[in-house]
Amino acid sequence: MARRLAQRGWTIHHTNWRCSSGEIDIVAQDGDCLVVVEVRTRMGARMGTPEDSVGAAKRSRLARLATRYCYETGWTGPCRVDVVAVAVGPDGRPTRVTHYRNAVSGAWA
Repeated sequence: MARRLAQRGWTIHHTNWRCSSGEIDIVAQDGDCLVVVEVRTRMGARMGTPEDSVGAAKRSRLARLATRYCYETGWTGPCRVDVVAVAVGPDGRPTRVTHYRNAVSGAWA
């Protein structure tokens, strides 16, 4: 996913950034905005859609992680949290990739 974002012109700062509070899948920059990206992948419908796995608690945690990342790195510009939902077919290839911008603010799925 980081490669796909880089192909769109985003600058990738970190992948799998970890701290004691958790992990951020991708930290990238889209123009002047820092973007914390959560990538959720699901194969088949048995476990629900990738979107189903990002509930209110997960979104809240992502917001806290984004705040912590900005604090620890000194980032003072705009920041948002995006979610990329990837549905994977039986062959292991993506059948659908949906990018939700500003996934922490308001209804998104």
